[in-house]
Amino acid sequence: MASLSIPMAPEGNLSRYLQEIRKFPMLAPEEELNLAKRWRDAADEAAAHKLVTSHLRLVAKIAMGYRGYGLPVGELISEGNVGMMQAVKRFDPDRGFRLATYAMWWIRAAIQEYILHSWSLVKMGTTAAQKKLFFNLRRLKGQIGALEDGDLQPEVVAKIAKTLAVPEQDVVSMNRRLASPDNSLNAPVRADSEGEWQDWLVDESESQETELADRQDMSNRKDLLNGALRTLNERERHILIERRLKDEPTTLEELSQQYNISRERVRQIEVRAFEKLQKSMKQQITERRLTVG
Repeated sequence: MASLSIPMAPEGNLSRYLQEIRKFPMLAPEEELNLAKRWRDAADEAAAHKLVTSHLRLVAKIAMGYRGYGLPVGELISEGNVGMMQAVKRFDPDRGFRLATYAMWWIRAAIQEYILHSWSLVKMGTTAAQKKLFFNLRRLKGQIGALEDGDLQPEVVAKIAKTLAVPEQDVVSMNRRLASPDNSLNAPVRADSEGEWQDWLVDESESQETELADRQDMSNRKDLLNGALRTLNERERHILIERRLKDEPTTLEELSQQYNISRERVRQIEVRAFEKLQKSMKQQITERRLTVG
């Protein structure tokens, strides 16, 4: 993967880079699956290259969402491309999900790690809670209308701290670190730059491609799960649902009393049912691919 050649992220001309990566077509599900298998099974560099380049527009879109942190957009995209390559390297096509859905996590993680290591204001952002606060504070302030300069009102601090499950003092400290004077949205970012601050405004909405892929993946998962559950007998299905598919799982003791069997027997049924569920889902995926092929 280290030898892959992909378009260099822009150092100055973002429009030219975006035009260049649009040359790479998006992949149909069947082609994506075939390429992913070629990379996984035969280490086919050409297949991996096509998987990465077909998702460069996704990387660029996600990177744009982090432009407000004051780092060069070219570097953000470069880090996102690294995350994309890591996603391709670890992608398992047999799980039945699209690569874009899996890759978004790796792309965001790579960009966020870069920001946290590069921006001097956030050297404190080392824990998971502090990272969450750093990347969500602006959004939450906007939602509750707390956009004024200076320290936040105590009730606002309390609300944000509760929402993000962090100490109130961390909210106050991070807000002070991120505070900056107002600037005109039409003011240039730098004296030698044509870009304006309004160009850094973030579109939080997902693209239609991403929304469609997410809906398709969710529908596929539900269909696979429902089909697999039908292969279980009534007791297996009930125990599996109670133990594995509920937000608050039923205890072994409660189920053992309900069925008048030992807790160990309930556990054995649960394990056997889960194994049957996995086998059925894999079989369904194989049959679908054979049908498509």
